[in-house]
Amino acid sequence: MAIVKIIGAGLAGSEAAWQCARRGLDVELFEMRPLRSTPAHQTADFAELVCSNSLKSDSENTAPWLLKEEMRRAGSLLLAIARECAVPAGHALAVDRVTFAARVTDAISRESRITVRREEVTTVDETESLTIIATGPLTSEGLTQEVTRLSEGIGGSKPERAGACPELAEGAPAPHSPHLHFYDSISPIVEADSIDMGRVYMAARYDKGSADYINCPMTPDEYGRFYDALLAAQSVEERDWERLNYFEGCLPIEEIARRGRDTLRFGPMKPVGLIDPRTGRMPYAVVQLRKENLRADSYNLVGFQNHLKFGEQARVLRLIPGLENARFLRYGQIHRNTYINAPTLLQETLQMKAHPRVFFAGQICGVEGYVESIATGLLAGMHAAALVVGVEMAPAPRASAFGSLTHYVTHADARNFQPANITFDLLPPLEKKIRDRKERHRVQCELALKEFDGWIERAALIPVRV
Repeated sequence: MAIVKIIGAGLAGSEAAWQCARRGLDVELFEMRPLRSTPAHQTADFAELVCSNSLKSDSENTAPWLLKEEMRRAGSLLLAIARECAVPAGHALAVDRVTFAARVTDAISRESRITVRREEVTTVDETESLTIIATGPLTSEGLTQEVTRLSEGIGGSKPERAGACPELAEGAPAPHSPHLHFYDSISPIVEADSIDMGRVYMAARYDKGSADYINCPMTPDEYGRFYDALLAAQSVEERDWERLNYFEGCLPIEEIARRGRDTLRFGPMKPVGLIDPRTGRMPYAVVQLRKENLRADSYNLVGFQNHLKFGEQARVLRLIPGLENARFLRYGQIHRNTYINAPTLLQETLQMKAHPRVFFAGQICGVEGYVESIATGLLAGMHAAALVVGVEMAPAPRASAFGSLTHYVTHADARNFQPANITFDLLPPLEKKIRDRKERHRVQCELALKEFDGWIERAALIPVRV
């Protein structure tokens, strides 16, 4: 029986390893931590969540719900563990990140068909081995160079400048390759008992789900002082050779603020749907805090990723009502995320066009988000198992969330490719137009799940020769 090599034990790699093992394949799962860490990770656990602890909306007939429902029907291990580790978060699925990573690590480590190897991989045998590269957005410089080699000569367009995380590159200019890159940020976390609960209120937007979010309301004057201080705050200096290329869906708050005085009020600080029960009115602006764990002893500032110096963060964020004496467990940070130009390099099965024994999964393949990363790991594991057995497996149906996500990744404009979350915009339009948005989304979800169920029946339980 062939061994599947999976590089990276993050969300995608862990899910891919489980999917291969449950189909009877032997797996070697490589993880470089703790021998070599990254600027964002803090532990050696598998599937560590380094940014938010939210796996997005759990409201029925939303796009994130649809993707998670398809994952559930396909037997996702990580989704099942996430639900076991859930913390109250209104209509969203949020997890205790420490418990989640520990349970994923335990489940993968106890699986007899998975051999965990704590070492860095810098070479890939694209002719003999079957490999899934799931190293995430902080791929090491050595493996980045190897992916560059695998990508040489593919596509006809002039390649972009790229590289791995700048802290790992030791200041050297990144090589020319078919890679792209963007910068991603981490939101700050504060201790719960340092929040002045007399100045805040509990609520969920539009009263959806339980009132699990702490809301810090601002008056126009308070917002003005905060906004001015934010614009005046000193950012971390970028290196001379770096070109800031933020992912539009995860902009630092200071970048949003520079676009206009009210942009924050229509973005991460929008008060719509958050009536203050003490006044019966909607505040001028609101900062929301979400639980980090089941003990509720820490909260993260939702959407407050930033690139400010730590001292500046403390000064500016303590201008938020209720956070005047906040103690920060983690400050916001920023790091470079590496991903390949998937439309040029990948098939819809997540195999390389030029090297079909090499798969990509997770954020490195051009998806954005925890759930999307797990989903592509699940798909890569299924397709790798099919390749081992010699069974031709069709890509996920276009109408499904799985199929729409991989269709975007592999068919987007390669000249302007950016990672994407799952949204209804990625799904194909309905043949019959439905004007009501909620009804349209309900019908899209119904059609997607019908198509997906048929595909799962044909493809999910691949017969593996043991």
